[in-house]
Amino acid sequence: MDSFGRQHNYLRISLTEKCNLRCQYCMPEEGVQLTPKSELLTTQEIITLARLFVKEGVDKIRLTGGEPLIRPDVVDIVGELDKLEGLKTIAVTTNGINLTRLLPRLKEAGLNAINISLDTLVPAKFEFIVRRKGFHKVMEGIHKATELGYHPVKVNCVVMRGFNEDEVLDFVDFTKDLPLDVRFIEYMPFDGNKWNFKKMVSYKEMLDTIKQRWPELEKLPCETSSTAKSYKVPHFQGQISFITSMSEHFCGSCNRLRITADGNLKVCLFGNSEVSLRDHLRSGASEEELIQIIGAAVSRKKKQHAGMFNISRMKNRPMVLIEPALMSFPLCQDALQNPPNSKQWGHTFSHWLTLRASLPKQNGKASVKNKFTGQVFLPGSHPEKQWHIATGILQTQLRGYCVFQKDPSSTFDSKCLDASVGQVPVDCQSKEACSGSEFHTRDSGSCTRVLHASDNLTHTDEEGRATMVDVGGKPDSRRSAVAGAVVLLGEKAFGMVKQNQVKKGDVLAVAQIAGIQGAKLTSQLIPLCHNIPLYHVEVSLSLDEARHAVVIRSSCHTWGRTGVEMEALTAASLAALTVYDMCKAVTHDIVIQELKLISKTGGQRGDFSRV
Repeated sequence: MDSFGRQHNYLRISLTEKCNLRCQYCMPEEGVQLTPKSELLTTQEIITLARLFVKEGVDKIRLTGGEPLIRPDVVDIVGELDKLEGLKTIAVTTNGINLTRLLPRLKEAGLNAINISLDTLVPAKFEFIVRRKGFHKVMEGIHKATELGYHPVKVNCVVMRGFNEDEVLDFVDFTKDLPLDVRFIEYMPFDGNKWNFKKMVSYKEMLDTIKQRWPELEKLPCETSSTAKSYKVPHFQGQISFITSMSEHFCGSCNRLRITADGNLKVCLFGNSEVSLRDHLRSGASEEELIQIIGAAVSRKKKQHAGMFNISRMKNRPMVLIEPALMSFPLCQDALQNPPNSKQWGHTFSHWLTLRASLPKQNGKASVKNKFTGQVFLPGSHPEKQWHIATGILQTQLRGYCVFQKDPSSTFDSKCLDASVGQVPVDCQSKEACSGSEFHTRDSGSCTRVLHASDNLTHTDEEGRATMVDVGGKPDSRRSAVAGAVVLLGEKAFGMVKQNQVKKGDVLAVAQIAGIQGAKLTSQLIPLCHNIPLYHVEVSLSLDEARHAVVIRSSCHTWGRTGVEMEALTAASLAALTVYDMCKAVTHDIVIQELKLISKTGGQRGDFSRV
């Protein structure tokens, strides 16, 4: 029991650091540096520790990894655990690749609960996210588990915006005829990832989406220590659950402890503090000494998230994330004209504007450094106030930079395009210092030519600043666009793509799904693009033998007030870049060319078709 009265009866044991997949949100493509085998727990050490924990009240053990089912003696370990008196549940969390082959033996050995990780029901998406083949093996494993009587079979789905949030309803439908518990897990961007809340889809958002389709959805009762909020569609065999790890933490009822593959005890998933039980075991510590060591570690457990902040607290104490470098001038200018509101602050500020880490000094408050990202934040201050502080410093940093407009063909008067906010002027020297439209540094006297504002540019305002076009007055109409690109691979890489021999996987399938995802994310990638509801995106890739090239064609369709040219171009671009990325290990002599809009329909300016 810890100092907050939480009784810990659930132990998770990692059997290995190795994994046969490379999930993008979990580890880098090249894998991670592995601990030497001699430093990992032996089978006997695992059983010794498990016996000690069970003796002290643990009645559930879950075997994890890495991927636990690639450990050669996993069946033997389950068999030994099954002999421990007082242990009620032996569970495993697996990616499912080896499940069909091993499950009959595991069940016989005593395994009585299974969690299978599956983030998509689309084979091409699966290959994209895990960087390996194997979707059909996972599905086969799920069906095998139901055939052998596991009820329910838990399916863990990490929901990420821009990747699989559009499959939530499909996963619910997956429970119609199978005794599954599909568990939607809020994306937790910690440790190796940045805190990127834009990718997180909250359980309330998912729940609203599901209730629109199944308004009769029922809430199910759950145990106090459960991490899941469970629901069921009447007459469906299975159910769904939500693991609200970010929006509504469940630290208050946490009953979990973890032992890593190298024998370290972790009392909290978020915590960096670990105690090496392996070292104490190998130094001859007695059972009583081990119990004291474990008890001391548990008593130091923090109240929640290892003492870190969580998203629910952020609603009341907004924080400013500050990157150490300054973004490019145009993006700063756009960000200054569109300051985030209170709701957007904690989620998007760091993506719009990055300032130097000197901001806390300017503000005169103590700063706190995020241990995961290295970013600095100022706790407890009002976001709008922080915004004005930030822009004031940015004005100081940008002061002395002017854009001169001097073009006889332009309808604009020669003027300095002020990069500051509000009425704070940027003092400019003589406007005759540079000719044409130029970006001038007052301190150095150097000039860099930039494009001048024009009546024909729709994304600039009267002052020449970048702005988003107001399409509110335009009529809705059917709009479509087709774009294309060509990737010249060379003979060797082309042959490997054709034979599907590239180690990273099926190049054409992964590039296709990347293109579709790119189209959906266009408004996040191109600053001034509108967020358009696409009702159809298609990306096709074909092989050109004569040029040793991959020919890409993308098409996007919508019904709305603005066109989808950028969506089609982004789809073609992302598909082309994905082909490059997957083939660059074979050769860097790859050329992407002919990226272009092929045709468009709809809109006031009429149709377009490239001859």
